Amino acid sequence: MSTSAHSPVELSASAAGQARTGGTVTDRLVEANTRYAAEFDDPGMDARPVLQVAVVACMDARLDLHDALGLALGDCHTIRNAGGVVTDDVIRSLTISQRALGTRSVILIHHTNCGLESITEEFRQELEAEVGQRPVWAVEAYKDADQDVRQSMQRVRTSPFLLHTDDVRGFVFDVTSGLLREILPVA
Repeated sequence: MSTSAHSPVELSASAAGQARTGGTVTDRLVEANTRYAAEFDDPGMDARPVLQVAVVACMDARLDLHDALGLALGDCHTIRNAGGVVTDDVIRSLTISQRALGTRSVILIHHTNCGLESITEEFRQELEAEVGQRPVWAVEAYKDADQDVRQSMQRVRTSPFLLHTDDVRGFVFDVTSGLLREILPVA
């Protein structure tokens, strides 16, 4: 079963056409943007999210956060990374989101069948062996999404840089049903 919105046959034909024309996926996306921009009307918004919420989620292509949460353009800040884990860079983004752009709530979303559940921190050592330099960042791999959501909630709630830590909630998104399951913090 493909997780792509495009069928394998469509991609194969597209890839064959790209090989003949020298085009790439990026070329196709830039062409799509040209069509989008031709009909674009400036919505007149600023960078402050209407709902004053920041959503931190995994970068997994199966998560359509706006549709899953009933969000429209301008409703939220969306911060995505591998696993949706709260790293120093996520804290940086949340700090800017809250202090400069008015968000007050944080929603954390991990998901079932995440790729970070299938790798380990040894990924860093493998990279070092391959390229001769160990990454300075942690992989943040985990085996238990619920526990990692709890850890991420705790990281947000205890950050000295964040102004609003009283409305921080965490969820696991089921990639087969589309439902969110709330994870309660450790009491």
